[in-house]
Amino acid sequence: MDAFFAAAEQAAKPSLRGKPVVVGGIGARGVVSTASYEARVFGVRSAMPTAQARRLCPNAAYLAPRFTLYRQVSEAVMELLHALSPLVEPLSLDEAFVDLEAGGVPPETVAVRAVGEQLRRDIRATTGLTGSVGLAGAKMLAKIASEAAKPDGLVVIEPGTERELLGPMTVRTLPGVGPATAETLRRAGIHTVAETAEAGEAELVRLLGRAHGAGLYAMALGRDDRPVVAERDAKSISVEDTFEVDLTDRARVRSEVLRLADRCVQRLRAAGRSGRTVVIKVRNYDFSTLTRSDTLRGPTDDPAVIREAAVRLLETVDTTGGVRLLGVGVSGLADFTQEDLFAQLATEREAAETAKAAVAEGGAAQVQEAGEELPRRWHPGLDVVHDEYGAGWVQGSGVGRVTIRFETPWSAPGRVRTFAVEDPALRPGEPLPLVGGAPADAQSSEPAILPKSLSPGPGEDTGSVGEEISRR
Repeated sequence: MDAFFAAAEQAAKPSLRGKPVVVGGIGARGVVSTASYEARVFGVRSAMPTAQARRLCPNAAYLAPRFTLYRQVSEAVMELLHALSPLVEPLSLDEAFVDLEAGGVPPETVAVRAVGEQLRRDIRATTGLTGSVGLAGAKMLAKIASEAAKPDGLVVIEPGTERELLGPMTVRTLPGVGPATAETLRRAGIHTVAETAEAGEAELVRLLGRAHGAGLYAMALGRDDRPVVAERDAKSISVEDTFEVDLTDRARVRSEVLRLADRCVQRLRAAGRSGRTVVIKVRNYDFSTLTRSDTLRGPTDDPAVIREAAVRLLETVDTTGGVRLLGVGVSGLADFTQEDLFAQLATEREAAETAKAAVAEGGAAQVQEAGEELPRRWHPGLDVVHDEYGAGWVQGSGVGRVTIRFETPWSAPGRVRTFAVEDPALRPGEPLPLVGGAPADAQSSEPAILPKSLSPGPGEDTGSVGEEISRR
Protein backbone atom coordinates (compact mmCIF):
# COMPACT_ATOMS: atom_id res chain seq x y z
CA MET A 1 0.00 0.00 0.00
CA ASP A 2 1.20 3.54 -0.79
CA ALA A 3 1.94 5.78 2.25
CA PHE A 4 -0.67 3.62 3.96
CA PHE A 5 -1.48 5.35 7.25
CA ALA A 6 -1.37 8.85 5.73
CA ALA A 7 -3.38 7.78 2.67
CA ALA A 8 -6.04 6.23 4.91
CA GLU A 9 -6.28 9.49 6.84
CA GLN A 10 -6.63 11.48 3.61
CA ALA A 11 -9.38 9.14 2.43
CA ALA A 12 -11.19 9.48 5.77
CA LYS A 13 -10.79 13.27 5.96
CA PRO A 14 -11.86 15.08 2.76
CA SER A 15 -10.25 18.36 3.84
CA LEU A 16 -6.81 16.68 3.86
CA ARG A 17 -6.90 15.22 0.36
CA GLY A 18 -3.99 16.48 -1.72
CA LYS A 19 -2.37 18.11 1.34
CA PRO A 20 0.70 17.12 3.39
CA VAL A 21 -0.21 14.65 6.14
CA VAL A 22 2.10 13.14 8.75
CA VAL A 23 1.00 10.27 11.02
CA GLY A 24 2.94 9.31 14.12
CA GLY A 25 3.88 10.47 17.59
CA ILE A 26 2.82 14.08 18.02
CA GLY A 27 4.61 14.80 21.30
CA ALA A 28 8.03 16.33 21.84
CA ARG A 29 9.69 12.92 21.45
CA GLY A 30 7.37 11.62 18.76
CA VAL A 31 8.55 9.85 15.63
CA VAL A 32 7.03 9.91 12.14
CA SER A 33 5.31 6.64 11.24
CA THR A 34 4.12 7.57 7.74
CA ALA A 35 4.28 10.73 5.62
CA SER A 36 2.04 11.37 2.63
CA TYR A 37 3.72 11.94 -0.71
CA GLU A 38 2.82 15.63 -0.42
CA ALA A 39 4.84 15.78 2.83
CA ARG A 40 7.74 13.77 1.38
CA VAL A 41 8.34 16.58 -1.12
CA PHE A 42 9.54 18.63 1.87
CA GLY A 43 11.93 15.89 3.03
CA VAL A 44 9.69 14.30 5.69
CA ARG A 45 10.38 10.58 6.05
CA SER A 46 9.36 7.63 8.23
CA ALA A 47 11.34 7.21 11.49
CA MET A 48 12.23 10.94 11.48
CA PRO A 49 11.67 12.81 14.77
CA THR A 50 8.35 14.63 14.56
CA ALA A 51 10.04 17.83 15.75
CA GLN A 52 12.34 17.72 12.71
CA ALA A 53 9.39 17.00 10.42
CA ARG A 54 7.56 20.05 11.77
CA ARG A 55 10.55 22.23 10.90
CA LEU A 56 10.68 20.84 7.37
CA CYS A 57 6.93 21.00 6.75
CA PRO A 58 5.20 23.21 9.34
CA ASN A 59 1.90 23.40 7.45
CA ALA A 60 1.31 19.64 7.31
CA ALA A 61 -1.48 18.02 9.31
CA TYR A 62 0.18 16.08 12.16
CA LEU A 63 -2.13 13.29 13.30
CA ALA A 64 -2.10 10.58 15.94
CA PRO A 65 -2.46 7.08 14.42
CA ARG A 66 -5.80 5.26 14.35
CA PHE A 67 -4.96 1.57 14.16
CA THR A 68 -8.58 0.45 14.28
CA LEU A 69 -9.08 2.08 10.87
CA TYR A 70 -5.80 0.75 9.43
CA ARG A 71 -6.56 -2.82 10.51
CA GLN A 72 -10.02 -2.59 8.92
CA VAL A 73 -8.52 -1.58 5.57
CA SER A 74 -5.68 -4.09 5.90
CA GLU A 75 -8.12 -6.96 6.42
CA ALA A 76 -10.00 -5.98 3.26
CA VAL A 77 -6.78 -5.94 1.21
CA MET A 78 -5.61 -9.26 2.66
CA GLU A 79 -8.93 -10.83 1.64
CA LEU A 80 -8.22 -9.76 -1.95
CA LEU A 81 -4.78 -11.38 -1.75
CA HIS A 82 -6.18 -14.62 -0.34
CA ALA A 83 -8.59 -14.73 -3.29
CA LEU A 84 -5.51 -14.92 -5.56
CA SER A 85 -3.63 -17.66 -3.71
CA PRO A 86 -3.66 -19.78 -0.56
CA LEU A 87 -0.04 -18.74 0.06
CA VAL A 88 -0.08 -15.18 1.42
CA GLU A 89 2.69 -14.05 3.76
CA PRO A 90 1.85 -10.75 5.50
CA LEU A 91 4.85 -8.62 6.43
CA SER A 92 2.87 -5.85 8.12
CA LEU A 93 -0.57 -4.25 7.91
CA ASP A 94 0.16 -2.88 4.45
CA GLU A 95 2.54 -5.34 2.78
CA ALA A 96 2.54 -9.03 1.86
CA PHE A 97 4.08 -11.63 -0.44
CA VAL A 98 1.73 -13.72 -2.61
CA ASP A 99 2.72 -16.93 -4.39
CA LEU A 100 0.73 -16.65 -7.63
CA GLU A 101 1.80 -20.07 -8.90
CA ALA A 102 0.11 -21.67 -5.89
CA GLY A 103 -3.05 -19.86 -7.00
CA GLY A 104 -2.90 -21.37 -10.46
CA VAL A 105 -1.64 -18.28 -12.30
CA PRO A 106 0.48 -19.25 -15.34
CA PRO A 107 4.10 -18.01 -15.10
CA GLU A 108 3.95 -16.07 -18.38
CA THR A 109 4.55 -12.32 -18.07
CA VAL A 110 1.26 -11.40 -19.76
CA ALA A 111 -0.73 -13.49 -17.28
CA VAL A 112 0.96 -12.27 -14.11
CA ARG A 113 0.83 -8.64 -15.28
CA ALA A 114 -2.92 -8.97 -15.87
CA VAL A 115 -3.40 -10.38 -12.36
CA GLY A 116 -1.34 -7.53 -10.87
CA GLU A 117 -3.27 -4.84 -12.72
CA GLN A 118 -6.59 -6.37 -11.68
CA LEU A 119 -5.42 -6.48 -8.08
CA ARG A 120 -4.59 -2.76 -8.17
CA ARG A 121 -8.07 -2.00 -9.54
CA ASP A 122 -9.71 -4.19 -6.89
CA ILE A 123 -7.78 -2.50 -4.06
CA ARG A 124 -8.85 0.95 -5.25
CA ALA A 125 -12.47 -0.13 -5.71
CA THR A 126 -12.63 -1.79 -2.29
CA THR A 127 -10.73 0.73 -0.15
CA GLY A 128 -10.39 3.94 -2.16
CA LEU A 129 -6.62 3.70 -1.65
CA THR A 130 -3.78 2.79 -3.99
CA GLY A 131 -1.29 -0.04 -3.81
CA SER A 132 1.86 -0.84 -5.78
CA VAL A 133 2.62 -4.31 -7.14
CA GLY A 134 5.99 -5.91 -7.81
CA LEU A 135 6.08 -9.14 -9.83
CA ALA A 136 9.16 -11.37 -10.00
CA GLY A 137 10.40 -14.93 -9.65
CA ALA A 138 11.67 -14.46 -6.08
CA LYS A 139 10.60 -12.66 -2.90
CA MET A 140 13.60 -10.32 -2.81
CA LEU A 141 13.04 -9.24 -6.40
CA ALA A 142 9.28 -8.78 -5.93
CA LYS A 143 10.00 -6.52 -2.96
CA ILE A 144 12.47 -4.45 -4.99
CA ALA A 145 9.97 -4.24 -7.86
CA SER A 146 7.16 -3.04 -5.58
CA GLU A 147 9.39 -0.28 -4.21
CA ALA A 148 10.27 0.76 -7.76
CA ALA A 149 6.56 0.80 -8.65
CA LYS A 150 5.60 3.32 -5.96
CA PRO A 151 3.35 5.16 -5.92
CA ASP A 152 0.36 3.49 -7.56
CA GLY A 153 2.27 1.43 -10.11
CA LEU A 154 3.27 -2.04 -11.26
CA VAL A 155 6.73 -3.34 -12.16
CA VAL A 156 7.59 -6.76 -13.59
CA ILE A 157 11.16 -8.08 -13.38
CA GLU A 158 11.58 -10.38 -16.38
CA PRO A 159 13.51 -13.62 -15.83
CA GLY A 160 17.10 -13.22 -16.96
CA THR A 161 17.26 -9.47 -16.26
CA GLU A 162 17.87 -9.75 -12.50
CA ARG A 163 21.63 -9.11 -12.41
CA GLU A 164 21.41 -6.22 -14.84
CA LEU A 165 18.72 -4.61 -12.73
CA LEU A 166 20.39 -5.20 -9.35
CA GLY A 167 23.95 -4.32 -10.36
CA PRO A 168 23.93 -0.52 -9.89
CA MET A 169 21.82 -0.61 -6.72
CA THR A 170 23.35 0.06 -3.32
CA VAL A 171 24.22 -3.02 -1.28
CA ARG A 172 21.66 -1.88 1.32
CA THR A 173 19.00 -2.97 -1.19
CA LEU A 174 19.68 -6.62 -0.37
CA PRO A 175 17.78 -8.27 2.53
CA GLY A 176 19.86 -8.68 5.67
CA VAL A 177 22.22 -5.78 4.91
CA GLY A 178 21.89 -3.32 7.75
CA PRO A 179 24.17 -0.46 8.80
CA ALA A 180 26.80 -2.75 10.37
CA THR A 181 27.08 -5.10 7.36
CA ALA A 182 27.08 -2.17 4.94
CA GLU A 183 29.93 -0.56 6.87
CA THR A 184 31.96 -3.79 6.80
CA LEU A 185 31.48 -4.01 3.04
CA ARG A 186 32.27 -0.32 2.54
CA ARG A 187 35.61 -0.73 4.28
CA ALA A 188 36.34 -3.54 1.83
CA GLY A 189 35.48 -1.25 -1.09
CA ILE A 190 32.10 -2.86 -1.79
CA HIS A 191 29.27 -0.39 -2.33
CA THR A 192 26.91 -1.80 -4.98
CA VAL A 193 25.21 -5.13 -5.63
CA ALA A 194 27.43 -5.65 -8.69
CA GLU A 195 30.56 -5.15 -6.56
CA THR A 196 29.15 -7.62 -4.03
CA ALA A 197 28.78 -10.27 -6.73
CA GLU A 198 32.24 -9.50 -8.14
CA ALA A 199 33.83 -9.92 -4.70
CA GLY A 200 32.93 -13.59 -4.80
CA GLU A 201 31.50 -15.95 -2.22
CA ALA A 202 34.83 -16.73 -0.55
CA GLU A 203 35.58 -13.06 0.16
CA LEU A 204 32.08 -12.39 1.49
CA VAL A 205 32.33 -15.44 3.78
CA ARG A 206 35.68 -14.13 5.04
CA LEU A 207 34.17 -10.70 5.77
CA LEU A 208 30.78 -11.72 7.14
CA GLY A 209 30.91 -15.37 8.15
CA ARG A 210 29.75 -18.48 6.32
CA ALA A 211 25.97 -18.23 6.58
CA HIS A 212 25.66 -14.48 6.06
CA GLY A 213 28.34 -14.30 3.38
CA ALA A 214 27.00 -17.21 1.32
CA GLY A 215 23.44 -15.94 1.54
CA LEU A 216 24.43 -12.43 0.52
CA TYR A 217 26.40 -13.72 -2.47
CA ALA A 218 23.36 -15.66 -3.72
CA MET A 219 21.12 -12.64 -3.43
CA ALA A 220 23.66 -10.42 -5.22
CA LEU A 221 23.31 -12.85 -8.14
CA GLY A 222 19.52 -12.47 -7.99
CA ARG A 223 18.94 -15.87 -6.37
CA ASP A 224 16.45 -16.05 -3.51
CA ASP A 225 14.94 -19.48 -2.76
CA ARG A 226 12.92 -18.42 0.28
CA PRO A 227 9.35 -19.71 -0.08
CA VAL A 228 6.20 -17.72 0.62
CA VAL A 229 5.12 -18.93 4.07
CA ALA A 230 1.46 -18.54 4.95
CA GLU A 231 0.24 -17.82 8.47
CA ARG A 232 3.55 -16.55 9.78
CA ASP A 233 3.66 -16.52 13.58
CA ALA A 234 6.44 -14.27 14.75
CA LYS A 235 7.49 -14.93 18.33
CA SER A 236 8.98 -11.48 18.91
CA ILE A 237 9.55 -8.07 17.35
CA SER A 238 12.80 -6.22 18.00
CA VAL A 239 15.18 -3.54 16.75
CA GLU A 240 18.87 -2.99 17.43
CA ASP A 241 21.70 -0.67 16.44
CA THR A 242 25.48 -1.11 16.38
CA PHE A 243 27.50 2.06 17.05
CA GLU A 244 30.70 3.01 15.24
CA VAL A 245 32.12 4.36 18.48
CA ASP A 246 31.40 2.68 21.82
CA LEU A 247 28.95 4.64 23.95
CA THR A 248 30.29 5.53 27.39
CA ASP A 249 27.99 8.39 28.39
CA ARG A 250 25.15 6.96 30.49
CA ALA A 251 22.68 9.65 29.35
CA ARG A 252 23.43 8.85 25.70
CA VAL A 253 22.92 5.13 26.32
CA ARG A 254 19.56 5.87 27.94
CA SER A 255 18.45 8.11 25.06
CA GLU A 256 19.39 5.42 22.53
CA VAL A 257 17.33 2.83 24.45
CA LEU A 258 14.34 5.20 24.41
CA ARG A 259 14.75 5.74 20.68
CA LEU A 260 14.95 1.99 20.04
CA ALA A 261 11.87 1.42 22.19
CA ASP A 262 9.91 3.88 20.02
CA ARG A 263 11.08 2.11 16.84
CA CYS A 264 10.09 -1.23 18.31
CA VAL A 265 6.59 0.07 19.06
CA GLN A 266 6.29 1.29 15.47
CA ARG A 267 7.05 -2.21 14.17
CA LEU A 268 4.76 -3.76 16.77
CA ARG A 269 1.85 -1.56 15.73
CA ALA A 270 2.58 -1.93 12.01
CA ALA A 271 2.21 -5.69 12.51
CA GLY A 272 -1.04 -5.17 14.42
CA ARG A 273 0.36 -6.89 17.51
CA SER A 274 0.99 -6.19 21.19
CA GLY A 275 3.41 -7.91 23.56
CA ARG A 276 3.79 -8.85 27.19
CA THR A 277 7.56 -9.16 27.69
CA VAL A 278 10.02 -6.30 27.10
CA VAL A 279 13.62 -7.30 26.41
CA ILE A 280 16.80 -5.23 26.12
CA LYS A 281 20.07 -6.42 24.61
CA VAL A 282 23.45 -4.88 25.45
CA ARG A 283 26.73 -5.79 23.76
CA ASN A 284 29.74 -4.39 25.62
CA TYR A 285 33.04 -3.06 24.31
CA ASP A 286 34.58 -6.54 24.75
CA PHE A 287 31.78 -8.17 22.66
CA SER A 288 30.22 -9.80 25.71
CA THR A 289 26.42 -9.73 25.29
CA LEU A 290 23.69 -9.83 27.88
CA THR A 291 19.92 -9.52 27.89
CA ARG A 292 17.41 -8.42 30.49
CA SER A 293 13.65 -8.95 30.32
CA ASP A 294 10.56 -7.85 32.21
CA THR A 295 7.13 -9.47 31.85
CA LEU A 296 4.21 -7.07 32.23
CA ARG A 297 0.75 -7.82 33.59
CA GLY A 298 -0.70 -8.07 30.09
CA PRO A 299 0.10 -7.45 26.41
CA THR A 300 0.51 -3.80 25.42
CA ASP A 301 1.58 -1.60 22.52
CA ASP A 302 1.71 1.53 24.67
CA PRO A 303 4.98 3.35 23.89
CA ALA A 304 5.18 4.89 27.36
CA VAL A 305 4.95 1.45 28.99
CA ILE A 306 7.59 -0.13 26.75
CA ARG A 307 9.93 2.86 27.12
CA GLU A 308 9.59 2.79 30.90
CA ALA A 309 10.21 -0.96 31.09
CA ALA A 310 13.26 -0.71 28.81
CA VAL A 311 14.81 2.06 30.89
CA ARG A 312 14.08 0.16 34.10
CA LEU A 313 15.91 -2.87 32.67
CA LEU A 314 18.84 -0.69 31.60
CA GLU A 315 19.30 0.43 35.19
CA THR A 316 20.30 -3.15 36.06
CA VAL A 317 23.17 -3.17 33.54
CA ASP A 318 26.68 -1.74 34.03
CA THR A 319 27.58 0.20 30.87
CA THR A 320 30.58 2.13 32.18
CA GLY A 321 33.06 0.16 30.07
CA GLY A 322 31.39 1.16 26.81
CA VAL A 323 28.46 -0.14 24.76
CA ARG A 324 28.88 -1.44 21.22
CA LEU A 325 25.29 -2.50 20.48
CA LEU A 326 21.85 -1.87 21.96
CA GLY A 327 18.56 -3.58 21.20
CA VAL A 328 14.96 -3.43 22.41
CA GLY A 329 12.39 -6.13 21.71
CA VAL A 330 8.92 -7.30 22.70
CA SER A 331 7.88 -10.96 22.94
CA GLY A 332 4.83 -12.84 24.13
CA LEU A 333 2.91 -11.38 21.18
CA ALA A 334 -0.87 -11.10 21.02
CA ASP A 335 -3.47 -9.63 18.66
CA PHE A 336 -5.03 -7.52 21.41
CA THR A 337 -3.95 -4.95 23.97
CA GLN A 338 -4.69 -5.39 27.66
CA GLU A 339 -4.67 -2.35 29.89
CA ASP A 340 -2.12 -2.68 32.65
CA LEU A 341 -0.96 -0.77 35.66
CA PHE A 342 2.06 0.70 33.90
CA ALA A 343 -0.09 2.07 31.06
CA GLN A 344 -2.49 3.63 33.55
CA LEU A 345 0.36 5.28 35.43
CA ALA A 346 1.90 6.55 32.20
CA THR A 347 -1.42 8.01 31.05
CA GLU A 348 -2.01 9.73 34.36
CA ARG A 349 1.50 11.18 34.31
CA GLU A 350 1.03 12.46 30.76
CA ALA A 351 -2.29 14.06 31.66
CA ALA A 352 -0.72 15.76 34.67
CA GLU A 353 2.08 17.15 32.50
CA THR A 354 -0.49 18.51 30.06
CA ALA A 355 -2.33 20.22 32.85
CA LYS A 356 0.90 21.82 34.09
CA ALA A 357 1.69 23.02 30.58
CA ALA A 358 -1.74 24.61 30.40
CA VAL A 359 -0.91 26.69 33.48
CA ALA A 360 2.22 27.98 31.78
CA GLU A 361 0.09 29.05 28.80
CA GLY A 362 -2.36 30.90 31.00
CA GLY A 363 -4.91 28.13 31.22
CA ALA A 364 -4.83 27.71 34.99
CA ALA A 365 -8.55 27.01 35.00
CA GLN A 366 -7.85 23.60 33.49
CA VAL A 367 -5.86 22.35 36.47
CA GLN A 368 -7.90 20.31 38.90
CA GLU A 369 -7.47 19.89 42.63
CA ALA A 370 -5.86 16.68 43.81
CA GLY A 371 -8.22 13.77 43.41
CA GLU A 372 -10.43 15.51 40.82
CA GLU A 373 -10.74 14.38 37.21
CA LEU A 374 -8.19 15.88 34.83
CA PRO A 375 -9.40 17.38 31.53
CA ARG A 376 -10.00 15.09 28.61
CA ARG A 377 -7.17 15.05 26.08
CA TRP A 378 -7.93 15.43 22.39
CA HIS A 379 -5.13 14.27 20.07
CA PRO A 380 -5.14 15.70 16.53
CA GLY A 381 -6.77 13.31 14.08
CA LEU A 382 -8.86 11.31 16.54
CA ASP A 383 -12.57 10.73 16.01
CA VAL A 384 -15.26 12.57 17.92
CA VAL A 385 -19.05 12.86 17.92
CA HIS A 386 -20.99 16.00 18.87
CA ASP A 387 -24.63 15.78 19.94
CA GLU A 388 -25.63 18.58 17.55
CA TYR A 389 -23.05 18.50 14.75
CA GLY A 390 -22.40 14.78 14.39
CA ALA A 391 -19.17 13.04 13.44
CA GLY A 392 -15.85 14.83 13.09
CA TRP A 393 -12.18 14.74 14.02
CA VAL A 394 -9.87 16.71 16.26
CA GLN A 395 -7.97 19.35 14.31
CA GLY A 396 -6.15 20.83 17.30
CA SER A 397 -6.43 21.61 20.99
CA GLY A 398 -4.88 23.79 23.66
CA VAL A 399 -5.58 26.23 26.50
CA GLY A 400 -8.86 24.57 27.39
CA ARG A 401 -10.25 24.54 23.83
CA VAL A 402 -10.57 21.86 21.17
CA THR A 403 -11.15 22.50 17.46
CA ILE A 404 -13.21 19.95 15.52
CA ARG A 405 -13.69 19.60 11.78
CA PHE A 406 -17.05 18.01 11.03
CA GLU A 407 -16.80 15.78 7.97
CA THR A 408 -17.00 12.13 6.98
CA PRO A 409 -15.18 10.00 4.39
CA TRP A 410 -18.10 10.40 1.97
CA SER A 411 -18.82 14.12 2.54
CA ALA A 412 -17.43 17.33 1.13
CA PRO A 413 -14.68 19.05 3.20
CA GLY A 414 -16.38 20.00 6.45
CA ARG A 415 -16.62 23.09 8.59
CA VAL A 416 -14.66 23.78 11.77
CA ARG A 417 -15.95 24.67 15.22
CA THR A 418 -14.22 25.20 18.55
CA PHE A 419 -15.49 23.98 21.93
CA ALA A 420 -14.39 23.82 25.55
CA VAL A 421 -12.43 20.61 26.18
CA GLU A 422 -15.04 19.56 28.76
CA ASP A 423 -18.07 20.34 26.58
CA PRO A 424 -20.62 17.66 27.64
CA ALA A 425 -21.99 17.45 24.08
CA LEU A 426 -18.59 16.30 22.74
CA ARG A 427 -17.32 12.74 23.17
CA PRO A 428 -14.76 10.37 21.60
CA GLY A 429 -15.97 8.46 18.56
CA GLU A 430 -15.02 5.44 16.46
CA PRO A 431 -13.48 5.57 12.97
CA LEU A 432 -16.07 5.66 10.22
CA PRO A 433 -15.61 2.84 7.70
CA LEU A 434 -13.62 3.36 4.50
CA VAL A 435 -14.42 -0.17 3.33
CA GLY A 436 -18.01 -0.70 2.24
CA GLY A 437 -18.81 2.92 1.44
CA ALA A 438 -21.21 5.37 3.03
CA PRO A 439 -24.29 4.41 5.02
CA ALA A 440 -27.49 4.27 2.95
CA ASP A 441 -28.77 7.52 4.43
CA ALA A 442 -25.53 9.50 3.91
CA GLN A 443 -25.38 12.24 1.30
CA SER A 444 -22.52 12.11 -1.17
CA SER A 445 -21.69 15.80 -1.00
CA GLU A 446 -22.51 16.85 2.56
CA PRO A 447 -21.50 15.71 6.07
CA ALA A 448 -23.80 13.24 7.78
CA ILE A 449 -25.00 15.98 10.17
CA LEU A 450 -24.48 19.60 9.13
CA PRO A 451 -24.23 22.65 11.36
CA LYS A 452 -27.52 24.55 11.56
CA SER A 453 -26.00 27.47 9.65
CA LEU A 454 -23.90 27.01 6.53
CA SER A 455 -22.09 30.28 7.15
CA PRO A 456 -19.32 30.57 9.78
CA GLY A 457 -20.69 31.50 13.16
CA PRO A 458 -19.22 32.31 16.59
CA GLY A 459 -16.41 29.89 17.41
CA GLU A 460 -16.36 28.58 13.83
CA ASP A 461 -13.32 28.68 11.54
CA THR A 462 -12.78 27.70 7.91
CA GLY A 463 -9.03 28.28 7.84
CA SER A 464 -6.24 26.05 6.58
CA VAL A 465 -6.01 22.65 8.24
CA GLY A 466 -2.22 22.80 8.41
CA GLU A 467 -2.20 26.35 9.76
CA GLU A 468 -4.76 25.46 12.44
CA ILE A 469 -2.91 22.36 13.62
CA SER A 470 0.45 24.13 13.58
CA ARG A 471 -1.00 27.06 15.49
CA ARG A 472 -2.34 24.75 18.19
